[in-house]
Amino acid sequence: MAVETEVLNELHRLRARVPQLTGALAASTDGLVLAQDMPDVQPEGLAALTAAALGIGRRMIDLSADGEFRELLVRGAEGCLATYAAGPSAVLTLLAGDRVNVGRLHLEGRRSGARIGALMATRTTDERSRVSGGEPSVRPPGGQLPGVLPFRVPPQSRHRP
Repeated sequence: MAVETEVLNELHRLRARVPQLTGALAASTDGLVLAQDMPDVQPEGLAALTAAALGIGRRMIDLSADGEFRELLVRGAEGCLATYAAGPSAVLTLLAGDRVNVGRLHLEGRRSGARIGALMATRTTDERSRVSGGEPSVRPPGGQLPGVLPFRVPPQSRHRP
């Protein structure tokens, strides 16, 4: 079964576990849709905005020296949008109504983000294995993909308000 199909199945299971969800989207960190279950929202636009929000969230975490990005929650008058890290190359975004239990949303979103991250890691390993002639490559320390430069703030510019 293709990874994208497995990711879509995870989104369907997540929506079944949290009935107040109005949409679920898995996207690459550069804003491309991997899988979506969003009947009332344009997934490509949300994936692009999610990538932008992820960049801002990561930058805020870097500035505060609080580790790696994990999640972002935006609340509106009629609902909320939550974004969760899904491994180093993907992100999960959930839309929910205003009556959602945010604790439950976080619990299920974090679990699904971890599952999607694991599925994406499997895909990355499989792709590298095909390219390298059968030997899966090992991810370097820190989990950074080759050819992708991490965005880091120099230590002297980090400060706490």
